[in-house]
Parts: sequence; structure tokens; C-alpha cells
Amino acid sequence: MDSLPELTFGQRLKVYRERSGKTRAVLGGLVGRSAEWVKAVETDRILPPRLPMLDRIARALKVDVSALAVELGDRSVVVNGPEHPALASVRDAVNRVVFAGDVPAELLSRLRERLAVAWRARHQASDHRTVLGGLLPGLLRDAQRAVLVYDSDERRQAQVLLAETLGLAQMFIAYQPAAELLWRVADRAMVAAQESGDPEAVAGAGWFLCQVHRDAGDWDTAMAVTLDVLSAVEPATVDGSTNLLALWGALNFEAAYTAARAGAEGRAWRYWDRADRVAQRLPQGFYQPQTSFSRAIMGAHAVTVAVELQKSGEAVRQARRHDAAAIPSRPRRARHLIEVARAHYGKGDTEATVATLRQAYESAPETIRFNGYARQITLDLLGGPRATRDDARDLAVRVGLVS
Repeated sequence: MDSLPELTFGQRLKVYRERSGKTRAVLGGLVGRSAEWVKAVETDRILPPRLPMLDRIARALKVDVSALAVELGDRSVVVNGPEHPALASVRDAVNRVVFAGDVPAELLSRLRERLAVAWRARHQASDHRTVLGGLLPGLLRDAQRAVLVYDSDERRQAQVLLAETLGLAQMFIAYQPAAELLWRVADRAMVAAQESGDPEAVAGAGWFLCQVHRDAGDWDTAMAVTLDVLSAVEPATVDGSTNLLALWGALNFEAAYTAARAGAEGRAWRYWDRADRVAQRLPQGFYQPQTSFSRAIMGAHAVTVAVELQKSGEAVRQARRHDAAAIPSRPRRARHLIEVARAHYGKGDTEATVATLRQAYESAPETIRFNGYARQITLDLLGGPRATRDDARDLAVRVGLVS
């Protein structure tokens, strides 16, 4: 679907609303406005809404924000995140065609150790993207070579490692201007996982693939992918490992997250409940490295569901019940704090919003620098109440939004 650049914002909104089959009253109800307000926007009698409302409209119509708001121009680039300096080398490693060659393949045990080191860095380093950007090119090259060189069971093990490495690459690439690369990595990870025949690899690749579809606004496919993988993996969870059980729980939460983004409140909380029951079966202190699924993460997941359902008050209540410090991963803790900040922002509490975003920055600066919601809110706060403008500007400078 094109972005209809020749039309005004209001005209484009009307086209996308009518394509979705919604009346003005229905769209207004979905975003908390009247039919008259929608008409005023569509006829360009009032200015286009600000980014938070644009996001709500885009979700209601199941289109990307950029399709609605061509006028955002450079501002859209600003809030969508920059290109990391290491992206070019990671892109090259993904795109290169690897051959077996004459050099012996690295031992799978050694490759597994290197991948484990990369995952630890992802969770423990405040500059985790920079660290991963240095590790991924070599890991991608060597994991692909291992798949070509090894045979039989060792080749299947190599496929598992390749799928996991591609998942880690997806975490690095996400929120950068590299959509085509993100899709390539997600698809290749699922192919490698399926060829391995390993349920854990399939569950992990499915978890990553769901996110790509959801973030692209294709919530129906995101849910279908998640349910397909849940169905395929379920039989293996009966006698499977703790890690597989955790991945199963993570997939249930992905279903909750996708349902919440689509506004299906009852379905969202049902899947959250399922995920929580799985989490309670995990050993105390267990933390699944790819997905962060654990007992400790369920409070953060509850905040996310409430925020996505645009229930800011409930999200704040959930946040107060859970200690962010209990999340051992620095970037995942920062991501949770950004969700809490979204909740405070939704309630109009700018002081709490700025304070929470500052906590997120202190936990993992590279998480907030690449998070679109954090960047949007920070930009909006620059024009907010005088009492918080200085703090908002300081944060904007740190994030790289202003100089």
C-alpha cells in the first residue's frame, strides 16, 4: 500500500479509514475522540495530531505511522532511531555468501561458547549494541560455515547455533533503518531452525519472527505465526528442558502482546495468564537469554500489556507492584522503564515520565537511543511544562535528539 504523498494528511487519513471499513464514529471511539474530531482532521480544519495520537490512529487502522504522516519528514527519521556505526559490517556479514573453503570449521563447542559470551554482553553491557556490533560479523560467518562443513547430527547442531546467532543479529538490527535486513534475518533464522528439527530453535525463531510481523503492523500474521509455533512446540514441552518451557512461556506472552496491540483486551490478559502460569513453573532465578522470560519478567510484561491496551492507570499500578531492579538484563530493564514512562506520559505526569526515562538511560543508554517511543516522548516533552523542560532537554541531548 503506498503512502499517497500527493494528498493532504486529512485526505490520506480518510482513504485509509475507508479502506479499513471503519466509520468516523468507530475510529473516533478507538482513539478516544469524537466522530466530529475525525471529520475535522480529515477535512484539514485542524492540524494533524501529534505523534502519540498518530500512533493510536495507525494502530486502529493497521497501517504504519509513516504511511499516514508523510509530513513528518526528518522528524520521522529522528524518532525512528539512527543507524549504528556497526550496522554496515553486520549487514555485510548477513549478505555475504559463505563457502566451506579449505579451512577446518570451528569446533561447535567453541562456537557455542562465543555465542554465550555475546548473549552475556547483550544483557550486561550498557553499550550492548556496540559490543554486539563487534561480535556479530565473525559469529555470522563462522556459524554459516559450520552448517556447510558439518554433517548429520553435527550439522543440525550447527543449524541451531546459526538460528540463535541470527536471532541475536535481529536484536542488534531492530529499531534501525534496515527493514529489509531485519526481514532477511528473521526468515533465515526460521529456516535454519526448521532444518535443525530442534523444538527450542523453532520456538526461539518463532518468537523473533512474531515480533517482526507485529512491529510492521501485521498483527494478524504475527498472531498466526505465534499460534502455529505454539502448536508445533507444545508436544515437546511435556518432557522437554526448562529452557524449552521458558520459550513456550515467552511465546504465550507474545500472543498477549500482539492481542493487546490489536486492542483485544480479554484475549491479551488470557495469554498473559497462560504465560504467568508457565513462569511459575520455572526454577527461581532462571532467566531465558533470548527472550528474558522468567518469573521476574512477568511484572514488566503486565505493564506492557496495559500500556498497549492504552490503560495508563493500570500500567502505572502494575509498575508499582514490581521492582524494575529485579530484571537482571540491563537493556531489558531499560525497555521496561520506557514502558513505565509511556504509562506516566499517558496519564499526563510529565515529571514521572522524565524521571523514568532518565532511569532507563542510566540502565542502558543504547536502549533508549534506539527506542522510538522514548525518542517520541522526549521530543514532545521539549515543548511540555516549564518545570520539566530543562530535564527533558538534558535527556534529549544525551539521547542524541538535539545538540
